[in-house]
This record gives sequence, structure tokens and C-alpha cells, in this order.
Amino acid sequence: MTTHGPVLPIWSCGGCDAPWPCRTRQRELRAEFDGAPISLALYLGAQLARASEDLTWVPAGVLHQRFLGWLR
Repeated sequence: MTTHGPVLPIWSCGGCDAPWPCRTRQRELRAEFDGAPISLALYLGAQLARASEDLTWVPAGVLHQRFLGWLR
């Protein structure tokens, strides 16, 4: 179990207080979804949709980069 989960509704990291998903959580997610990049993208897309409801003041492009932009 990770300590780098999201703190809602502000979507900061519970482990390091960086915007979630932080670098550590990104590494953990890559390991957890190893061999399943589509599943990882779907999971993060769902989190992006949830975050967009909470973070209404953050531009959509910024949220997209934060949640999906680091994927290949």
C-alpha cells in the first residue's frame, strides 16, 4: 500500500504533498500496471474525470498533462 495516494478534494499527494500523481506515485503506477499500459491510461483517465469535478479552476490542458501527459 502506498502513502502517495490522493488527498481529496485538492488532489495533492498524501505522502509528499506534491500535485497527485506525484513522481513517486507515477513510478509506482508504472510498476503496478506493468504490461498493461491501456489499463493504466484508463485508470488515470477516470482519475482525471474525478479531479476535473473538484479542480474546476485548473485549466483542462494542465489537468490532462498532469494525469496523462507523462504516459507514453
